[in-house]
Amino acid sequence: MDSSSEEYAAFREKVKRTIYVDNMSPLVTEVVVKASFNQFGNVTNVQFIPTYLEPKTMPRAALVEMENSNQARIIIAEMENYPLMISGMPRPVRARAAEMEMFDDRPRKPGRRIQCRWLEPKDPDFEVAKKIKQVVKRHAAEASFLLEQQLAEEAKLGNQQAETLKANYRKYRLIDGLNEDGTVRKLAQFYKMPVSDA
Repeated sequence: MDSSSEEYAAFREKVKRTIYVDNMSPLVTEVVVKASFNQFGNVTNVQFIPTYLEPKTMPRAALVEMENSNQARIIIAEMENYPLMISGMPRPVRARAAEMEMFDDRPRKPGRRIQCRWLEPKDPDFEVAKKIKQVVKRHAAEASFLLEQQLAEEAKLGNQQAETLKANYRKYRLIDGLNEDGTVRKLAQFYKMPVSDA
């Protein structure tokens, strides 16, 4: 087996033990991702996938390489059944098996040749290429719209969670104040209810 075949075989093994994780907060760092996934096994590498065409506030994606392929399969199975929140964001991250095309450093498949050529308007494949270009533009517009809707829903959910937290804190302060000024004891005596000192 020559070196290019060995390199490609090693790369295929790397792909098998790597998971693709998306829908993460833009604030998530490599340390946070490692801490989140180390509960399932040993994380050997985290590679964030840059989004060149989207704003910085869009959800992030990463390739998380585990120690072995069994750990990667366990993570994917677990995250299908139970949502995993990273950095307390109101967006559960998603995981699926990584694919070879996701890696920017993938080696060339042994024996594969790629040829590129310009299409002239007279070429029979020109219309097909034109239709593909239109479909890609439409898909990009739809994906952008869906991301905007998702961010709006997440902002709404984040506001609801913040309001719930504030309301619960106000209730706690009210109860704490009633305990401190003795109102709870007076009410307990009036209604003849036992109150513990704890």
